Amino acid sequence: MATAAEWVAGARPRTLPAAVAPVVVGSGVAAYLQSFQLLPAILALLVAVSFQVGVNYHNDFSDGVKGTDTQRVGPVRLVGQRLAPASAVRTAAIAAFAAGAVAGLALTAVSGVWWLIPVGMASVAAGWLYTGGPRPYGYAGWGEVFVFVFFGLVAVMGTAVTQIGWIPLLALVASLPVGLWACAILIANNLRDIPTDTVSGKYTLAVRLGDRRTRVLFVAVLVTAFAVVVAMMGYTPWVLLALVAVVPAAAPVRAVAGGATGPDLVPVLAGTGIVLLVGGLGLGVGLALG
Repeated sequence: MATAAEWVAGARPRTLPAAVAPVVVGSGVAAYLQSFQLLPAILALLVAVSFQVGVNYHNDFSDGVKGTDTQRVGPVRLVGQRLAPASAVRTAAIAAFAAGAVAGLALTAVSGVWWLIPVGMASVAAGWLYTGGPRPYGYAGWGEVFVFVFFGLVAVMGTAVTQIGWIPLLALVASLPVGLWACAILIANNLRDIPTDTVSGKYTLAVRLGDRRTRVLFVAVLVTAFAVVVAMMGYTPWVLLALVAVVPAAAPVRAVAGGATGPDLVPVLAGTGIVLLVGGLGLGVGLALG
């Protein structure tokens, strides 16, 4: 049976910036429009983190039972490494999604934005079908689209609307760099796993593009995200605080552009998560100050 530390590692805490950053940015949009509310922000954070953990556990479960996690490099795989029964990991995923659903219902009750319920249901379905179901779209190269939409557009605009009551254009614009930074995390992960994913029949976007073009894509996505931040100066120059994330971005870019492979790409995943967290905090705080 897996230890508590292994269960925590199986939740893949390095990916949690993908849950925290959009809530910070969405709250920053609300503050920019003088509509920030603490309780909806806290509830949105609980939803985001719970769903992220649910997705991570379910991916562990699905990849493990399909046999695509047995030869991986990187974080703990509870099922693939036979550290925990598949049924227990699936139960953990369901529990995390359920916790997020409860927080989501509380959020809709507090905000009065009831149409977010089907959006939440779509988010759970997208997370479950990423590697689950008969035709997992994560195995067909659509994972980055899911991440951009749900960890960028939906998360930022969803957070903002629960505090403001409507979706301003700023929320859409601010969601773009967040979604791109989140995509970079997945691109780094899939770049590392190209050799094993190819063998196991997991045709991620990285597998389809190949090693060299995936490296180009990783750098291009990060550069584009920072370019969008610069373009947001029209709202307030304070958004340039997000450019502090250029500093932690340097090491992952050097590693990817320099041809790092296998275990040498593991720090890239954590480093890109830091880029998302620092960039999201900088953007959110910058908007609030603006």
